[in-house]
Amino acid sequence: MWPVGRRWGRREGALLCGVLVAAWEAAWGQLRYSIPEEMPKGSFVGDAAKDLGLQLRALGESGVRIIDRGRTQYFALHGKTGYLVTAERIDREQACDSVQQCVLRSEVIVEGDMQIYGIEVEIRDINDNAPSFKEVELDQRISEMTAPGTRFPLTEAHDPDSGSNSVQSYELSGDEHFSLAVQTGPGGDQRPELVLAKALDREEAAFHELVLRASDGGEPARTGTARILVAVLDANDNAPVFSQAEYTVRVPEDLPVGSILVTVTATDPDEGLNGRVTYLFKKITEKASRIFHLDAETGAISLVRSLDFEEGDSYEMEVQARDGGGLSNTAKAVITVTDVNDNAPEVTVSSVLSEISEDAPSGTVVALLHVQDRDSGANGEVRCSISETLPFRLERSFENYYRVVTTRELDREQVPEYNVTVRAADGGSPALWSSAVLWLRVLDVNDNAPVFEEARYSARVPENNAAGALVLRVRAWDADWGQNARVRYRLGEGRVRGAPLSSYVSVEAETGALYALRSFDYEEVREVGLWVRAEDGGAPALSSNVSVRLVIVDENDNAPQVLYPPAAPLAAGAGWAGVELAPRSAEPGALVAKVVAVDADAGQNAWLSYELAKATEPGLFRVGLHSGEVRTARFPLARDAARHSLVVVVKDHGRPALSATATLTVVLAESVAELLAELGSAASAAAPGEPAGSLTRWLVLAVAAVSCLFLAFLLLLLALRLRRWRRSQLLAAGSGALRGVPASHFVGIDGVRAFLHSYSHEVSLTADSRKSQLRFSGASCCDTLPARPPPDEPAPLLGEDPAAPPVSSNDRPFSETLPSDASVSFPRRVLMCPV
Repeated sequence: MWPVGRRWGRREGALLCGVLVAAWEAAWGQLRYSIPEEMPKGSFVGDAAKDLGLQLRALGESGVRIIDRGRTQYFALHGKTGYLVTAERIDREQACDSVQQCVLRSEVIVEGDMQIYGIEVEIRDINDNAPSFKEVELDQRISEMTAPGTRFPLTEAHDPDSGSNSVQSYELSGDEHFSLAVQTGPGGDQRPELVLAKALDREEAAFHELVLRASDGGEPARTGTARILVAVLDANDNAPVFSQAEYTVRVPEDLPVGSILVTVTATDPDEGLNGRVTYLFKKITEKASRIFHLDAETGAISLVRSLDFEEGDSYEMEVQARDGGGLSNTAKAVITVTDVNDNAPEVTVSSVLSEISEDAPSGTVVALLHVQDRDSGANGEVRCSISETLPFRLERSFENYYRVVTTRELDREQVPEYNVTVRAADGGSPALWSSAVLWLRVLDVNDNAPVFEEARYSARVPENNAAGALVLRVRAWDADWGQNARVRYRLGEGRVRGAPLSSYVSVEAETGALYALRSFDYEEVREVGLWVRAEDGGAPALSSNVSVRLVIVDENDNAPQVLYPPAAPLAAGAGWAGVELAPRSAEPGALVAKVVAVDADAGQNAWLSYELAKATEPGLFRVGLHSGEVRTARFPLARDAARHSLVVVVKDHGRPALSATATLTVVLAESVAELLAELGSAASAAAPGEPAGSLTRWLVLAVAAVSCLFLAFLLLLLALRLRRWRRSQLLAAGSGALRGVPASHFVGIDGVRAFLHSYSHEVSLTADSRKSQLRFSGASCCDTLPARPPPDEPAPLLGEDPAAPPVSSNDRPFSETLPSDASVSFPRRVLMCPV
């Protein structure tokens, strides 16, 4: 409360009103200041930061700048203090021509917050210009017949200042014949007139010199003078008369230079020089005098400079018509300029982002634009637009400001950058338009995992490969960019035959190349399955897996192995040897023997073929191509030798093919006695100095000894098999892991050889029998063994290779189980009994 009895004066009330208006405008983002003109550069205008509520620290961080909408930058914002200061000396008369109240408008833009504040600064006039006359020497012609009291209009003084600083008074000095009268016009302007106070006499004085002084109301006052030279003329009693008091014309602003706008016409009934009329501008602004020209003889007003509606829409001037006797008259000419759509909209990018993250939320502001059109009416109405295919839209912000905001989240993998064209068109006909292009780069976010080019990979690796050989390349690509798209590869965990997978293969982290670290053996590992992981360099990293299957391709690196007939070294480099019995009464196609061979390879490399390479009688025997069976090709003849040597070559189908040889000795005989006789004769032929009876005795003794040893071996073998059977039963009862699978099924090739050797005994027929050997079967005394094993024995084969040649069902062997890729059969065997 104010103290009792205190009154508010006019000054306090005006101050309070000003404060309230400033507070109201600041609350709505609009500030208004007032400063005098001609202040030095850098002069304080107002504390804009404080009035707008901006923090000084935010000024440096957010980026605050000021934009003047005029053609000249008049103001600046001090970055450290937030003060609004002048950017240069402001001349009110230059900044605001012919405007009573000079207000300059600016905008303060806070880029970080995307905020705009308007500022208006009123420029107050100071008395910095003295009144001046357009012509410092005025010529006035007055007839001596002019009556006292006649008035003659004088040229007005012009002062660019406004208000009390403009022209306020006129003074005349120099002669008693004249006085000064000042008339006030409709607009409050003062018009000086020369008044004839005393009659003139040309004979007394032909010329009169006067001084007209104009003064303004400034403190101190400024003055301007003009010299008036009055020439006294003879009598001229008619002044020119205009056809109309005011000439009005409307012209478009795009009228070509040189066009005649209007022609003023005045007539004078006098004759001679007194009747000759000339025209001149009596009153015209400096700006209009640069645009219009008045022909002194014709009164035509023409255009000497292009019109611009935005600079001036109306011009008013006074035209004087003067005759040769010095009489004159005036008329007004008003030229109105109509607007033409000659200004395209101006689009100014006030603030813009150059980069935006692809996961930026919808509604993110990417640019702030200012749009204006200098035309008026419909020609100045601007409409802005953005292509509907782009994920952006325009929002009206503040007066002529627009914001460009996103309409959805962006995807850098689809569009890595945008060229956003903002098109502004006015409402003219035809419409004018302009555009601004915003370039926006989308920053990557790690939102894509690596993707392999193939859903799964497989490769065929030949066995016996070189360690470190390249197997294949896996390749994955990541749709992201930069570090997020950098893919590295690593091997998944796994084991192969109990060993870590990393000891077999490795993958190069940068290229995805898969290398074999060791040489593969098809007979040990036939396939390797693994996983390769591709991981990008994002944070957090994204990854994906792909399966890789390595198929080991077999190579022909194992030669066939002959299981029957068993090996018996005859000489250096010899192959396989055996003795078989063939009756002389055998029919063609009778089975004589069977060559059994296996190959550790697989597929085509394990397909075996047999051929007879050498024979004592080439046409008597033949060998099955795929079975290895030795059969008679014809009936044995009496002339055929009793003892035949056959060399059988076993080949696989690899490239190159590998082979082995087997040598069979076939004796043509109907009984064992003939066989023994033949062998005995062969031994006699080999050792002629030793009697035949001694050989027979030794042979009988040897056969008997071998038979006894064989019986003992059978008893021992039976006991061992019973013991093994009982042990297998106990193991099966304990674990159950191998129940139902005979132990003999796990015997390899070496076991088969041992078993065959255990059932065969070698006997020397003579002291020098190393070149001729006889094999006796381990069976009891009988003529032959049965062609198939007893039904109670286990199946002789386990996992036969389907690519191997077929085996006859009548020639199954009675040996232990052979390897999975071996195909074995045995022919009928000749057994010798002791005599």
